[in-house]
Amino acid sequence: MPPSSTEMHLMNRDGLLFLTISQEQNIYFSFSRWSFRTPEIEIHTDFSSNFSNLLPERRGNQKEITYRETNRKRKHSRRPKNQPEEAVVDESAGTSQPNSNATEREPVFSVAKVEVVNPSPKPASSDHRGRRRGRIMKKPENKPPVNNNSVSVPSGASGAVTATLLDISRESSVARALPAMDAVVKVFCVHTEPNFSLPWQRKRQYSSSSSGFVIKGRRVLTNAHSVEHFTQVKLKKRGSDTKYVATVLAIGTECDIALLTVDDDEFWEGVAPVEFGELPALQDAVTVVGYPIGGDTISVTSGVVSRIEILSYVHGSTELLGLQIDAAINSGNSGGPAFNDKGNCVGIAFQSLKHEDVENIGYVIPTPVIMHFIQDYEKNGAYTGFPILGIEWQKMENPDLRLSSGMKPDQKGVRIRRVDPTSPEFEVLKPSDIILTFDGVDIANDGTVPFRRGERIGFSYLVSQKYTGDSAVIKVLRDSQPAKFKIKLTTHRRLIPAHNKGKPPSYYIIGGFVFTTVSVPYLRSEYGKDYEYDAPVKLLEKLLHELPQSPDEQIVVVSQVLVADINIGYEDIVNTQVHAFNGQPVKNLKSLATMVESCTDKYLKFNLEYQQIVVLQTENAKAATLDILATHCIPSAMSEDLKA
Repeated sequence: MPPSSTEMHLMNRDGLLFLTISQEQNIYFSFSRWSFRTPEIEIHTDFSSNFSNLLPERRGNQKEITYRETNRKRKHSRRPKNQPEEAVVDESAGTSQPNSNATEREPVFSVAKVEVVNPSPKPASSDHRGRRRGRIMKKPENKPPVNNNSVSVPSGASGAVTATLLDISRESSVARALPAMDAVVKVFCVHTEPNFSLPWQRKRQYSSSSSGFVIKGRRVLTNAHSVEHFTQVKLKKRGSDTKYVATVLAIGTECDIALLTVDDDEFWEGVAPVEFGELPALQDAVTVVGYPIGGDTISVTSGVVSRIEILSYVHGSTELLGLQIDAAINSGNSGGPAFNDKGNCVGIAFQSLKHEDVENIGYVIPTPVIMHFIQDYEKNGAYTGFPILGIEWQKMENPDLRLSSGMKPDQKGVRIRRVDPTSPEFEVLKPSDIILTFDGVDIANDGTVPFRRGERIGFSYLVSQKYTGDSAVIKVLRDSQPAKFKIKLTTHRRLIPAHNKGKPPSYYIIGGFVFTTVSVPYLRSEYGKDYEYDAPVKLLEKLLHELPQSPDEQIVVVSQVLVADINIGYEDIVNTQVHAFNGQPVKNLKSLATMVESCTDKYLKFNLEYQQIVVLQTENAKAATLDILATHCIPSAMSEDLKA
């Protein structure tokens, strides 16, 4: 290296890039495209141009480009998925070598915003090939601001001068993001699930691990499915070897969020809570932090927001606002935060799409849903759920359908198909009503409403922004005449519930017949994850299309028959619905148990699906029940909730 020289270097993951030029005159570096990425600033360079324009007057000066590389190698063709507008430095393939002939083509790179400092020169080797991505590893000293487009190096400078890339605003963003990493905790949970096939006992316990993060008020957020059917929950901070027992404050089944706390004050020492950010826009960068499979320490994956729409929440069997991202979300990431480039949390990782035809599709619970859950808990002292309209509706995109419904050309809306008899809407809304607006917001013929600039979203988003017990004004078109109604919003009750919400299943046993109620967990336990294809058609029809006729209506089935002499010939009856007992309709399991226990008739007659009947002598059936319970080690003939 010449004794009087200018040295400019980039420090990256793979090594140092050195640029050495003679200092006999002022040199002006021309900068073009550049960009930074956080939390680690990355630069890409382009060595395709000629270097001779740097020394227009004295081209005979010696120029040298040298590189120092570490043993760590990186693939050449990978580029960041998201490149913000601040930084770009391109890099062409090829090998750079020193050459004193200025007329030949030599590599050049372009960057922006550099700051001049004066460290000691470092030795370098002279080999570099392919594409490299760099980051600043050393915090630059405070220097006067420089021009964004060029940097002048005075010819009288002595020693080596090192130019280091700097972006103060990005550095501050990285600094703000670092404490949030310490707020991410690992969640350890021991689960004991109910045994729906043998409802008087539970399954063998198992353990799982997931992620969570600290928020204000000495609380921790994670996913509801991470602590479902929990027996014990423990949390471990980043870099700690201690697990702290946690208390579950609330579980939001529909939104798949759970709220935890820790009584031990030591857990909260040195932990800064995560700050929430606004709903991101498309193509905004996101970083998912958590403890997925593949290792024990914290993991960071990055990507961009690919889609914002109403999503199906698998755990809650509901549809709420969600974000689709292309960052990897694996088992164990559940409950971990998704940060924006400012270090603020914009969502919670909770599910991903696994299919042979897709790659890197993950889903995040956005901040509006998170804040709804938190404020609901703070307002009511418990989680009350997300209200929905108790209706089924139809699109009005066909022009003939609109004309036949009496709609004017400037009117838009959706048609009500059915109204849930157990919902408050049943008192004011009718089938064939056209919903024109919800709380003053016009609804389009496809059921969407304006969301943000250039975006539309399903009008159920407006309903989900409300809280249980809130009121809303709905404008409808009925018999070609507009009308407004004020309705009270409540949560929706399904005929076959999607969850038992932590409660053990109900059961009743008489004469070896095990009666229970149908729920989605029950179907999943009986028929596996493909229950939608393998379960009986009659039950699936009620799951998908049937509406409850009363608030306490349940689907009661004969789950199985515990073989005994009293029930010979009935052994093959499995998962068959019970419609009536001794001529009286069966509304729910408790009513069935009450009727059987109080029955004084000679026979017990059960009317089942497919026109089957079961007949037992009353005295013999009740006497045989005690022996059957003793044989199968069943503590009681009915669950605790039926005894009340």
